[in-house]
Amino acid sequence: MSNQISDILQLADQAIATDTEAVLATVVHTEGSAYRKPGAMMLICADGQSVGMISGGCLEPHIIKKALWLTRNGPVVQVYQTGEDLPEEGAAKTQAVDDIEFSIQTELNFGLGCNGRVHVLFERLDTARAYLETIRQVRQTQQPVTMATLIRSQEASHPVGLHVQLTSDSNAVQVASANNITADCDELINQAIQSLSAKYVSAKHSANHIGSGLTQKPTEQKPTDFATITSVAQQDITQPVQTQWLVQQLQPQKRLLICGAGNDVQPLVRLAKMQDWHVTVIDSRSHYATRSRFMAADQVQCVALEDTQTLLALSQNAAVALMSHSLTQDRARLQVLLANPPLYLGQLGPKYRTERLIDEIKQAYQGDVNGLEQGIDQLYYPIGYKLGGDGPEALALGVMAQISAVMHGKENTLSASINAKEMKHASQPKAASDRRYKDRWAAQ
Repeated sequence: MSNQISDILQLADQAIATDTEAVLATVVHTEGSAYRKPGAMMLICADGQSVGMISGGCLEPHIIKKALWLTRNGPVVQVYQTGEDLPEEGAAKTQAVDDIEFSIQTELNFGLGCNGRVHVLFERLDTARAYLETIRQVRQTQQPVTMATLIRSQEASHPVGLHVQLTSDSNAVQVASANNITADCDELINQAIQSLSAKYVSAKHSANHIGSGLTQKPTEQKPTDFATITSVAQQDITQPVQTQWLVQQLQPQKRLLICGAGNDVQPLVRLAKMQDWHVTVIDSRSHYATRSRFMAADQVQCVALEDTQTLLALSQNAAVALMSHSLTQDRARLQVLLANPPLYLGQLGPKYRTERLIDEIKQAYQGDVNGLEQGIDQLYYPIGYKLGGDGPEALALGVMAQISAVMHGKENTLSASINAKEMKHASQPKAASDRRYKDRWAAQ
């Protein structure tokens, strides 16, 4: 899900409440270079309001202008080509293209030089409302959902824009949109849905799941997939029908728990919220953990050091940053979290300070030492990448960069941009910003 989901849901609620016409535009497929990935959304209202982005700002003016007109007869997929510039005069800027055995689509060449194609599904809000509601439920319940959206079919009667929720029981697929399937295409659509369910959510095909489970360590996996399904009607087995689908693993908001409510936490909260993360700030000092100091955070709580149950509940399926500047607080929180590692755990402060805390925790620990060692191996300290700069904002940028890389499974695949002068590649930021406790012993 894109980073403007909160704004899209809010504007959708406003449009429904005021009975304002609106169109949801969703990237459903890309070819070549594209600024946004499949699943990116934008909501356009008839009163001129819009939120979200489906490109770097290049396609949005056209989309805002044409969205309502494009959907006058129902949902439609539009293809935008971001190739080389067209001549300024004399050349048409639109062309019809036969999209490989499927129905003719309109392709618009924007001459952006990106050499890609972006397929965008346009649907009125009354059609997309149930789909958006499913996204809202995923965020509220913290339970991921696998969705499939029909984006193209060889059969003209198939409803483009049909959203279905895939389940492990292929016979219990729930339609998550306002589209109605006609009796004529019901058999072919059901065949396709059963095939998608078997491939993406069946326990027998778990290796084909897209995205990563909430309780698993993040891995580099695609949150979306593009599937082509061939179905055959019993009354005409000589005429197989192909359908193309966008398959999405709708995941809950990524969660960040910050233990410590100092002033340097404020820019980290703002930066995480800009990316649509759910952010909780806790501190055992009531005069620090106040709503007035962290207006952007989703939750601000005063949590006693002895309240380990609340700490564990808040850290479940979350990234945790320990930033209290207090040895007492950090020691208490770190001991609990090393024994129960979250998806990411980072400790602020110099290397020797964190190793002192670890030594003290190990000496006093009475539980399973092996379990504690596993947590230590997963600890990032000092927290964040060393990106340069000074002050809380620079720290927040480095911390959020590291957390984002780890949570998206990109930690070991980071690469530098190609430098025109040196033409060198770097695998990831310097190791000094990502030291682990075990490195100290490996060097001895």
